[in-house]
Amino acid sequence: MVTKWIILFAGSLITLNLCAQKQPDFSKVPGVVIAHKPKNDKVYLGSPSICKLPNGDYLVSHDNFGPASTEHESAVSNIYRSTNKGKTWLPVAEINGAFWSKLFVHNMEVYLIGTDKHHGNLVLRKSIDNGNTWTNPSDASNGLLLKGEYHVAATPPVYHDGRIWRAIEDASGTDRKIWGPRYSPMMISAPQDADLLKAASWTASNYIPFDSTYLANKFGGWVEGNAIVAPDGELVDVLRVHDKGSFDEKAAIVRISKDGKMASFDPSKDFILFPGGSKKFVIRYDEKSKKYWSLVNYVPEEVKSEAIRLPKIKFSTHIRNTLALCSSTDLVNWQINQIVLQHTDVLKHAFQYADWMIVGKDIVFVSRTAFDDGLGGAANNHNNNFITFHQIKNFRKMTSLVK
Repeated sequence: MVTKWIILFAGSLITLNLCAQKQPDFSKVPGVVIAHKPKNDKVYLGSPSICKLPNGDYLVSHDNFGPASTEHESAVSNIYRSTNKGKTWLPVAEINGAFWSKLFVHNMEVYLIGTDKHHGNLVLRKSIDNGNTWTNPSDASNGLLLKGEYHVAATPPVYHDGRIWRAIEDASGTDRKIWGPRYSPMMISAPQDADLLKAASWTASNYIPFDSTYLANKFGGWVEGNAIVAPDGELVDVLRVHDKGSFDEKAAIVRISKDGKMASFDPSKDFILFPGGSKKFVIRYDEKSKKYWSLVNYVPEEVKSEAIRLPKIKFSTHIRNTLALCSSTDLVNWQINQIVLQHTDVLKHAFQYADWMIVGKDIVFVSRTAFDDGLGGAANNHNNNFITFHQIKNFRKMTSLVK
């Protein structure tokens, strides 16, 4: 849009053409837009996380990544709050030194656990004013839990046997230039009544190092684990898996000893078929339905057949344009219950990294979304431009689409 202004200067008429800044268009974006960055900013919005505060408000966090961000020095995360069940959102805080983080409520107070930067220290913060201000993880008595290089994701902690458990990955593997080999899953836990900000409260397991011989020498890595209580009462870590030899997606189940000190994995039986397993997912157990549920980047057969013809699509991890609700009764065998969000384009549209929670009969979730914004859209499906909020009503009644 060009606006013409005619002014009188030094006795002469001068015509100025002022180019009005183009405004974003959110009219086609599904859900409620919480945050947006145009692709020209070269800052993308990652690690969406959601929790429900004791007063009923919803709190959401996300981090900022990309070439124009500070993710490798001191990452920045933003916090938003909704007082009307997700209809509108207001920014309430910006945190320096928070990346790949997850919000959770413990003993009526809200916490944020993650790293301080891309492959940084593991840190924990607490807020006692509904997310407006946060403690500073300055040392081992105030939230600096582990020093070193770690990788985490916005997956929830779980309570089991009087302890709180959280899946993380050691990221100090020898080959740090390749995405997969540096990551080794492990588990940390603390007594539920302990001071969680004190590093001494936490017990860390050993980690399972990357082994390229897994999956017939096609194992590409495992990250973004979920702490879950299995049907037999065993505490496990269920991880995203990159299988370079197949479009059939998988997850890995790492088993944790009762005392939290020993992690073990048997590659002959602990890989499972899991829809969307090559992308980040969150698993939660629902006591009412007696099922495990997840929101996943499932790849329908018709999408797969089209996508593999594209030169930029080499693996299933590159396909993120479908978000589906799936469930399991045993944590091993999964079925797709409903397609929740989908776009026909694979390369620049995605609904990914969904974090979610059950509220009554519904699921509410936040998505790292790549979509049209009237400014050229997302840079690509991974380097997204939105954080969006969504609701799935009566999720327990969703019928199975694929057996």
